[in-house]
Amino acid sequence: MKWTLCFLIGLCVSLVGFVNNLAVENIAGMKFVVTSDMMLARRFAAAFIIFASSNFTLTLFASLITALIAPESAGSGIPEVKAYLNGIDAPAIFSFRTLLVKIVGSISAVSSSLNIGKAGPMVHSGACIAAIFGQGGSTKFRLTWKWLRFFKNDRDRRDFVICGSAAGIAAAFRAPVGGLLFALEEMASWWRSALLWRSFFTTAVVAIVLRALIDVCMKGKCGLFGKGGLIMFDVTSANISYHFWDIPPVILLGIGGGILGSLYNCLLQKVLRVYNLIYEKGTVYKLLVACVLSICTSCLLFGLPWIASCQPCPLDPTEPCPTIGRSGNYKKFQCPPGHYNDLASLFFNTNDDAIKNLFSKNTDAEFQESSVFIFFITCFFLSIFSYGIVAPAGLFVPVIVTGASYGRFVGMLVNSHSNLNHGLFAVLGAASLLGGSMRVTVSVCVIILELTNNLLLLPLIMLVLLISKTVADVFNGNIYDLIMKSKGLPYLEAHAEPYMRQLTVADVVTGPLQVFNGIEKVGNIVHVLKTTGHNGFPVVDEPPFSVTPVLCGLILRSHLVTLLKKKAFLRTPLSNFSDSVEFLANDFAKKGLGRGDRVEDIDLSDEEMDMFVDLHPFTNTSPYCVIESMSLAKALVLFREVGLRHLLVIPQVPGGLPVVGILTRHDFMPEHVLDLHPTLFSRRWKRLRIQLPSWSKL
Repeated sequence: MKWTLCFLIGLCVSLVGFVNNLAVENIAGMKFVVTSDMMLARRFAAAFIIFASSNFTLTLFASLITALIAPESAGSGIPEVKAYLNGIDAPAIFSFRTLLVKIVGSISAVSSSLNIGKAGPMVHSGACIAAIFGQGGSTKFRLTWKWLRFFKNDRDRRDFVICGSAAGIAAAFRAPVGGLLFALEEMASWWRSALLWRSFFTTAVVAIVLRALIDVCMKGKCGLFGKGGLIMFDVTSANISYHFWDIPPVILLGIGGGILGSLYNCLLQKVLRVYNLIYEKGTVYKLLVACVLSICTSCLLFGLPWIASCQPCPLDPTEPCPTIGRSGNYKKFQCPPGHYNDLASLFFNTNDDAIKNLFSKNTDAEFQESSVFIFFITCFFLSIFSYGIVAPAGLFVPVIVTGASYGRFVGMLVNSHSNLNHGLFAVLGAASLLGGSMRVTVSVCVIILELTNNLLLLPLIMLVLLISKTVADVFNGNIYDLIMKSKGLPYLEAHAEPYMRQLTVADVVTGPLQVFNGIEKVGNIVHVLKTTGHNGFPVVDEPPFSVTPVLCGLILRSHLVTLLKKKAFLRTPLSNFSDSVEFLANDFAKKGLGRGDRVEDIDLSDEEMDMFVDLHPFTNTSPYCVIESMSLAKALVLFREVGLRHLLVIPQVPGGLPVVGILTRHDFMPEHVLDLHPTLFSRRWKRLRIQLPSWSKL
C-alpha cells in the first residue's frame, strides 16, 4: 500500500509540475508576444502599458488569493516543510486549501515577471499532496478514502512528506536524483534506508511521466510552451577540455560566490524583518507592497534595455536574428533591422529562458559586459525584495539566474586567461551562488548536472560548491534556516552547542509543572486545558490509589479533549471504568491538517464538571524519561534523533513527586538556554578546543 501511495504521489506531483510549467510558459509567452508586436509597430507607450498592467493584474491576483484564502501558502514553503520534518507541526501548512492557492498563486506570480521561482512552491505542493494522501484525503472537502487511513500517524505522514518534497524538486527541474538528494541533504531530519527506496521510486515516476508529457508538447500541442523549464539547458559541446591554469579563476569564482551568497542572505533577512513590520498593519498593506513591487519591476524590465546599445546580428546565428515573438537569444526590442538588444534578451524573457540564454554555448560574443553586469545587479536586488511579498515565491530559480549572470560576467573579465567559455562560467557562477546562499552541495551538484546534461563539469562544480559553502559559513547560516528563525519556528539543529555540555536538564526545566491524577476530576481537567497551552501532561497515582506516588505515564491534550467530548465520566473516583462509551482507534488518531477540536467548544453541565475521568486506559505508559542530572547535550541528541515532543525528567533521589518536569522543544533552544544562564553568552562561540594566542602575547 505504501508503494502504491508513493506511485500516486509521484503521478500527482508530476502532473502539477507539468501544468505549472505549461501555464507559466503560455501566460508569460502571450504577454511577451503582445508586447513584442507593439514594439515592432513602434508603439512603445502602448507596449509598456500592456506589459505593466498584465504584470500588475497577475501579481495582485496572486497576492489577493494568498492573503485572503490561505496565508500559509505565501513564500517558498521549503522552510515550513523543513520545520515540519524536524517536528514542528504548524497549523494548515498542508491543507487542501493551501495546496490549491499554492498552485494557482505560483502560476500567477511567476507569470507576472517578478524575480521569483517555482521550485520552492513545487516542493511545498508535493509535500501537501503527500500529506493529504497520508491522512486519507480532505474531510472538509469530502475527499476521503478509507484505504488510506492506515497511514494516519505522524511517522508515515512524515515519510510521505519527504517523498513529496523530493518529487517536487524532481518535477521543478526534471532532476529525479537531485530531488532525492535534496530531500536527504536539506529537508529531512530523520532518514531510513526504506525511505531512500520509496523516495527514489517516487522521483522515478515523476521523471517518466514528465518525459511522456514533454514528448506530447514537442509535437506542438502545448501552445507557447518554450524550451525553458522542464527542458534540459544546452550548455556546451561534449568535447570540453580544461587545464590547470583554468583552476585559479574557478577558485576566485567560488570565493566571490560565497561572499555574495552570505551578503544575499543577510540582506534578505533584513528585508523580511521590514516586511513583517509592515504586514502587521493589515491586509491592505500586504497588497500595497506587492503592487508597488510589481510596478517597480515592470519599469526596470522595460526601461533598462533602453540604455543598452544595439548589436549587429552575428553572421552565422544558431537561431533567427533578431528574434520576433515568444523567446530567443536575439530580442529586437527597439533596435533597427539586422540588430538585437542583448539586455532585452535577458530581461524580456521568463527566468527559465534567461537561464538558457546565459548557459548557451557558442555565445561568447553575444552579450556585452555592461549588459551582463546590469542584469546581475538588477536580479540580485529584485530577487531579495520580491521574495517577501504575500504570494507563493521560490528562491531557487532567482539564485540560479543571479549566479549565472555573475559567473558570465567573471568569465568575460578573465576571457583571455581561461579556455572555458562564458556559458561554462555561467553554470559555475550559478553553482557558487547556490552554495553560498543555500549551503547545499551534493544535491545542487547533481541538480545542475541533470539540468545541463554534462558530466564533464562535475569536478569544477564540486570545487566551486565546496569553496563557496566554506567561505559563506564564516559569515552566517543558510537562507532557509534564517527564514525559519525570522518566522519563529523552533528548529533543532543536528548538533548541540558546546556550552550545553556544561549544563544538566535540571538547569533548564521551568515550572510550574501541571500533573493529573490517574482518576481526575473533570473540572480540574477543563481548568488546566483552558489556562495552559501545554500539549502533554504527566499522569501520577497518589495515595490512596497507590502506596507511594507512582508515575503512570503521559497523556496528550488531544486525547483529553476526546475524552471530554465523548463524556466518558465516572460518578465517583472509586467506581469502575464504564464500558457504555465506545471508542474507536480513529477517535484518537491524529486529526486533520487543521486545528482539531478545542476544549472551548465542549458544553459541560455543572453536574458533569463534578464527575471523574479514569485516565489510565488512555495514558502512554512508556514515555521517554531522563534523570535530572543528565547532560543537556545528550538529552538534545536523544530528543532530536528519536523525534520526541515531550521528554519527562525524573528525580535523581526518589521520595517526592516521581516527575520533576517536562522538556519540550522550547527548552533546548539556544535563546532560552542563554536567557536562563547569561554567563554562558560570552562563551557561546568557543567551538575550537585549541585556542590561538592573543596578539599581545605574540
